[in-house]
Amino acid sequence: MTSTGLGSLPGDDIREWTRVLLDAVDIPFLAELPARPYGDMVSRAVAVLTELAADLQPAGWRLTGGSDPRASLDQRRARSLLAEDLDVLEELADGYTGPLKLQLTGPWTLAATVELPRGDKVLADYGARRDLAEALALGLGEQVASVRRRVPGAEIVVQVDEPALPAVLAGAVPTASGWGKHRSVDGPGAVELLSLVTTAAPTVIHCCAERPPIEVFTKAGAAGIAVDISLLNPAAWDQFAPAAEAGTTLYAGLIPTTGPIPDPEKAADPLVRRWRELGLDPELLKKVVITPACGLAASPSTADARRRLDLLRRTAEVVAEAAENT
Repeated sequence: MTSTGLGSLPGDDIREWTRVLLDAVDIPFLAELPARPYGDMVSRAVAVLTELAADLQPAGWRLTGGSDPRASLDQRRARSLLAEDLDVLEELADGYTGPLKLQLTGPWTLAATVELPRGDKVLADYGARRDLAEALALGLGEQVASVRRRVPGAEIVVQVDEPALPAVLAGAVPTASGWGKHRSVDGPGAVELLSLVTTAAPTVIHCCAERPPIEVFTKAGAAGIAVDISLLNPAAWDQFAPAAEAGTTLYAGLIPTTGPIPDPEKAADPLVRRWRELGLDPELLKKVVITPACGLAASPSTADARRRLDLLRRTAEVVAEAAENT
């Protein structure tokens, strides 16, 4: 059994968190620290967009309609922060070998968040959202190549965060006026753009929802799916079962991000119980990666977040033991 986190963490000390993550989890990752200016998940993605320019408005990020990467001071600052974090990773991961995870906001969540130059979301414009997805894929490829040069022993894994995709598919993303909703996107259309960002490295798609679009994720080329186990409804489990049997790895969000910290047995129980109810192969349960339910940025302190990360491996041991006894 293995463990990892899902990206965001509290505080602003990237150096200390990088040290912690290289030791505390089985799949270390480049932390996102949204407490810092330009450290949130959308700003990280905008930093990766080497072919599109954007600036930061009071309502959030907006494309500026140009391709000059120097067009926006905010975008340059986001890129600078990402570069500094990669420098820290290169220094502290010197000699590291093994899996290493990078997180990136997915094309549909980005399209539902970033605005067009004239207003409204990129989601409203078919051509613009494709341009955004292509630029994101290109930038991701460059980032993966850079990390491979910086940490030669790393086996890169990419986590694509798509919290907004269920709303995109359901036609539930509000328009700029707030009076209407953007038109829904069908499954094949969602797969088309999402598949652009699954080719740079083995990719895990993360979506905390009651019914994440698992079929869309697998058709887009996801090697793994990260979910909050406490949220999944029976229909989602019914979709996941054939995916697991086809080789898709489950990243099981078992450790709550806030509130009381459970013991390992209590944390593992929802996964083990449901696995047995579905009659899934116990050998596949051994391949599940244990994670927090979502990012840990909302933890009240770095010490609290560290305790939740420390619980991951102990929970993984309980799950592994349960697999042996199933």
